[in-house]
Amino acid sequence: MTFADHRNLLFSVAYRVLGSAADAEDAVQDTWVRWSAADRSQVADPKAYLVRIVTNVAMDRLRSAARQRETYVGPWLPEPVITDEVADVESVSMALLVVLESLTPLERAVFVLREAFGFGYGEIAAAVERSEDTVRQAAHRARGHVQARRPRFHAGRARQREVTERFFSAAGGGDLNTLMQLLAPDVTLWTDGGGKVRQATRPVTGAERVAKWFAAVATRPYEGVAPSDMRAEVVDLNGAAGIVFTGGGRVISTVTFDLDEQGLITGIHNVANPDKLSAVATRTVHRFD
Repeated sequence: MTFADHRNLLFSVAYRVLGSAADAEDAVQDTWVRWSAADRSQVADPKAYLVRIVTNVAMDRLRSAARQRETYVGPWLPEPVITDEVADVESVSMALLVVLESLTPLERAVFVLREAFGFGYGEIAAAVERSEDTVRQAAHRARGHVQARRPRFHAGRARQREVTERFFSAAGGGDLNTLMQLLAPDVTLWTDGGGKVRQATRPVTGAERVAKWFAAVATRPYEGVAPSDMRAEVVDLNGAAGIVFTGGGRVISTVTFDLDEQGLITGIHNVANPDKLSAVATRTVHRFD
């Protein structure tokens, strides 16, 4: 049962490297195939062996995905997942996953293994099949890049849920005044429709523009679903409170928020590409190591 014992760890690694639940599941399945074919009598450390396999599979998939994303319509956002227990909330947050998108596959894998799982440089070098010196350099570059771009404040769960619920209530009622109170002046909204549904293809910036965008959404049909037929609920998405919108028998979109030290919303990630909503639609709950 060694593989089953480590399956959650393997998904946790793959999802952080790939930013996609579907691709992470595929990477775990590929790891199982390779594990099944291996001469396990020669494997001294099954956990390290499995992490090495899934990391390299994920890096290969990330290289392929990077080429596909060059022609992606509008902002590319990670695939949201419903979460239960998350040991390191920031490491699966939408905000950090977006920052990780700008790293090379090697830098991203090294950063994930080092920062999220605490692997030593020697262990990471074996996993990614590079020299320890190369891994240390990649870790240094990745850490500097992430520190320069990651949100500088992380709200507690209670505060995150409170702001999310207030936003949900205000947006649903078209309450511009409350929305403006919740938004930081320089707030940015990213919407990911992938060219498959109607969404903004460029980031929307500024409190007034973002508030009006959400207020308008609440008054117009969206992809054949009337506002009166839409439903929304607050759930845990990527380790923090978020909103799932449903209607017409399907999940329409998810919305998650970044907050500053005053509890104002500085960033909003709205995922509406139907290809990225499968994990939420099936109500698959993920526990991250």
